[in-house]
Amino acid sequence: MPRHARGFDLVVARAHLARRDRALGRWMRRLGPVPAPPGWRRPFDPVDALARAILYQQLSGKAAATIVGRVEIAIGSARLHADTLDRVDDATLRACGVSGNKALALRDLARRERLGEIPSPRRMAWMDDAAIVDALVPVRGIGRWTVEILLIFRLGRADVLPLDDLGVRKGLQRVDGLDALPASSALAERSASWGPYRTLAALYLWRVADAAADVALPTPRSQG
Repeated sequence: MPRHARGFDLVVARAHLARRDRALGRWMRRLGPVPAPPGWRRPFDPVDALARAILYQQLSGKAAATIVGRVEIAIGSARLHADTLDRVDDATLRACGVSGNKALALRDLARRERLGEIPSPRRMAWMDDAAIVDALVPVRGIGRWTVEILLIFRLGRADVLPLDDLGVRKGLQRVDGLDALPASSALAERSASWGPYRTLAALYLWRVADAAADVALPTPRSQG
């Protein structure tokens, strides 16, 4: 298994998508180049990232950030990890605004970290996308969508397309001028020509959806 770099050549990927999909290419020219997500260049702690993903689920960004801030104060650290989360009991987490289900998810994540079940960034560099998904979805509260977001924004994998993401589907609806949201299966079929750069297609489809939101209601995001 070859080692996977964090990130890929966006110029090459953009040329590939524009050549393979004229409809998407028109939107790409309209929106301009998409910059590399900043997470590709930053140190990456999978446990901390997954803990924050759990806390952000089904909440607005502002509300989730408030709860995360309270948890950081309660544990006395900006790093959410097994050793720091163990400093507080469930009642304290609930007082911070963490739901019972999310507290259970955080405990399961910490337990799996102690058992060595959460791969490190170094280990992930030698794992393919499917292996990372398989390693992380057993964690309570972590679904495929959450791992796919990690693969895109933290690990910079080139060929990831969250098929169940509402924003991605809304973007394709806009690109193709559809009357209704495309099904996940239709999105999978439509995306066949985008490989091996479906990650960049997803980044553009989110931007297309946001552009559409300028004249409509904001596009919801899946929290799967």
